[in-house]
Amino acid sequence: MNVMSDRPALEITDLSHRFGARLALDQVSLRVERGEFTALLGPNGAGKTTLFSIITRLYSNRSGRVSIFGHNLQVEPSAALAEMGVVFQTRTLDLDLTVRQNLAYHASLHGMGGRRAVERIEYLLDRTGLSSRAKDKVRTLSGGQSRRIEIARSLIHAPRLLLLDEATVGLDLASRADIVRIVRSLVRDEGLSVLWATHIFDEVEEDDSVYVLHHGKIIMQGRAGDIADQGGNVTLADAFRALTADANQETSR
Repeated sequence: MNVMSDRPALEITDLSHRFGARLALDQVSLRVERGEFTALLGPNGAGKTTLFSIITRLYSNRSGRVSIFGHNLQVEPSAALAEMGVVFQTRTLDLDLTVRQNLAYHASLHGMGGRRAVERIEYLLDRTGLSSRAKDKVRTLSGGQSRRIEIARSLIHAPRLLLLDEATVGLDLASRADIVRIVRSLVRDEGLSVLWATHIFDEVEEDDSVYVLHHGKIIMQGRAGDIADQGGNVTLADAFRALTADANQETSR
């Protein structure tokens, strides 16, 4: 039996990180199970982007452990990162290249070329609903369309784990709904594992696994519906406001 096959897509244990004297992450632990959509819910400044920067090796963790499909990120970084695709909050497409050129360039960075790259690009363009825009320069796309291309780009090497940091920020309601729908369809149809960082409550569904991050600490974990019901709250937003208010009171004592 392969022990690795039983490991979660992402497992973070007791992860802390400082910027000088400021503690940005405080013993954060979370898991993303295989084939599951997991939401990391927190306001701006909660530490979501710092956490993503450590998972993707932009920052190096000095305490705690990050494991991706059983690969320790510090011990086996290449094996761990090969399993992962990332969509950061900051837009990073080349505006003067076409959609297809952006994807082809990224494929080449992963050592993909020829027919394999072409087939993968065509599949992802179809999957994200942008086949008709393949020859258009990225600067002609809407914000939502650009985000869909960034998702396609992050999946070019067929990773099994996808991280998205505030992927819908700045988009209108219809575009946000499109992005969420595409990502959830990948979870449902392809067994993709997803960590979705957001501060927007209506992107989270009742059965989602949710971690609430506030001031660098995980202050609640569970199914979204269970968190919403806690303490007689009507919605997840109500529960979040109650949780963060309690956390703020504890911090000020």
